[in-house]
Amino acid sequence: MRKIFILLPIVLIATTSWAQGQKNYSFSLEEAITFALDSNYTAMNARRDIAIAIKKKWETTATGLPQISASLAYQNNIKQPVVLLPAEITGGDPGTFTPVVFGTKQNANAVATLNQLIFDGSYLVGLQAARAFLDFSENANEKTQLEVRKGIINAYGSVLLSEELITIFEKNKTNLEKNLFETKKIFENGLAEEEAVEQLEITLLDIETQLNNAKRSASIARQMFNVGLGIPTESTVVFTDGLDALADNNIQLELLQSDLSLEKNVDYKIAYNLTEQRSLEMKLEKSRALPTLSAFINYGTQANSDSFTFLNGDQIWFQSSVVGVNMNIPIFSSGMRSARTQQSRIALDQAETQLKETIENIRLELNTSRSNYQFAIENFGNSKKNLSLAERIEGKNQVKFTEGLATSFELRQAQTQLYSAQQQYFQAMLEVISSKANLETVLNTPQLRNN
Repeated sequence: MRKIFILLPIVLIATTSWAQGQKNYSFSLEEAITFALDSNYTAMNARRDIAIAIKKKWETTATGLPQISASLAYQNNIKQPVVLLPAEITGGDPGTFTPVVFGTKQNANAVATLNQLIFDGSYLVGLQAARAFLDFSENANEKTQLEVRKGIINAYGSVLLSEELITIFEKNKTNLEKNLFETKKIFENGLAEEEAVEQLEITLLDIETQLNNAKRSASIARQMFNVGLGIPTESTVVFTDGLDALADNNIQLELLQSDLSLEKNVDYKIAYNLTEQRSLEMKLEKSRALPTLSAFINYGTQANSDSFTFLNGDQIWFQSSVVGVNMNIPIFSSGMRSARTQQSRIALDQAETQLKETIENIRLELNTSRSNYQFAIENFGNSKKNLSLAERIEGKNQVKFTEGLATSFELRQAQTQLYSAQQQYFQAMLEVISSKANLETVLNTPQLRNN
């Protein structure tokens, strides 16, 4: 018991600390979208891609700006090289040689060099390519944001749908348990057939199975939503919007008449970026046939000694400086540059063909999204009417069954029809929300890049 009392405070402290570490969230749909655009894992990496592109642009720009480098060298000739000189020079016998060591045993030098690119056609093309790469990264980020937005809308709606289904299944289960209890009593009194009890038991088992599946689906849907937000899967989230209100708010018939601006569609932007890149690659290959011109100037100092005296104040250092210009002129490459240029020309043709295909696919996707959105709105209205009819039919059969005017099989049919209508109604709500998000993505009405 003493051990238990000792461990209990520790357990309580650990549990409290864990609970305090769990952050709770509350979101409307628009708040969830705003949060996800900032914290979603894919969205964060897309912004990092833009940062990389910005740095890449400066890297390319810097290659044409002055470059300064320096070098320091120290040499200690442990064994100095020996040169043989004719002996006659020193008064020796003709035909013989005198070994001579030139220079000092140790030497040190320091050189600083300034290089400046004057002209290089590939550098000019590189600047354009860096700008095009940055545009591509920004467009890719915009596409990521649109996909994140669409994913959050679907995930938010899926959570609401699963919870609505749990609520309706629990309500249906309660009603069925009540009916089953009353029918059993009637059967025990000999006023009903056993089949009536069995039919209700079958229906109840079906509802219990669907309820359990809905609970599991709700848990998974919440975890998927949390992942989309970029928060831990175990975090608790309160949803402040209801499925009914979202469905009503997402019925905007004027959206069906919206005109498509290809320049705003993100898939078109990315495909156009590709043609720009291929065009610049062709210009780059052509620029390789142009001469390159650069200039340099350096300044150096050197000291020599038989011992390490380079840090002494009386050490003599000899200065030197050189200025010059380098020109490289491509003359003949055995057709290599021509082959590269032709390859880039073919790649550009491919990109232009892909751009045309993308335009047609965008138009097809727009028509499909409009059709799906129109159908979702119509289906939502019909589902609402069907649910009302199914409720009335089920209610009438309940009364008839109680009064002995309807069989248990007829009641089961009416109940099954009602449960199906309920699920179709809630699913129709989600389809309205989802299909509108798809249409908005094609039209790029959110314009997230500018937000």
